[in-house]
Amino acid sequence: MTPVIRISHTEDADRSLPLPAYETAGAAGADLRADLPGKAAVTLAPGERALISTGLRLEIPAGFEVQIRPRSGLALKHGITLPNTPGTIDSDYRGPLGVILLNAGQEAFTVQHGDRIAQMIVAPVVQARFELADALSETARGAGGFGSTGRG
Repeated sequence: MTPVIRISHTEDADRSLPLPAYETAGAAGADLRADLPGKAAVTLAPGERALISTGLRLEIPAGFEVQIRPRSGLALKHGITLPNTPGTIDSDYRGPLGVILLNAGQEAFTVQHGDRIAQMIVAPVVQARFELADALSETARGAGGFGSTGRG
């Protein structure tokens, strides 16, 4: 069954911007666009981050989440990423959808109104039950931490 994500606009949204869309038949992520108030650009200096509006609100069905991820081209060419990758939008959240962009590059980067700034992935969610235990089962790895299974 294909989940349906219901979308509405925020009050100040530019309704002429396209809704999130998969750019190719095999795409896992649907592109999100910047919806900038007054259509003014936002410039991020190196190391700076900003919350960029998409002008959207989502209704995600129970049992699913939306993950917000960087676009690989922006990351490679300009160092633009998301500091909380992947960002999770829970099924019970109905507020405005914003994307936190971080300029990890060495030059200023300008986000224009309508730019594709991130991608969203729809994923199933399984909620676990948590139990306190007196002991845990043994494994070959045991308590080994980072780098305990080889190089790195």
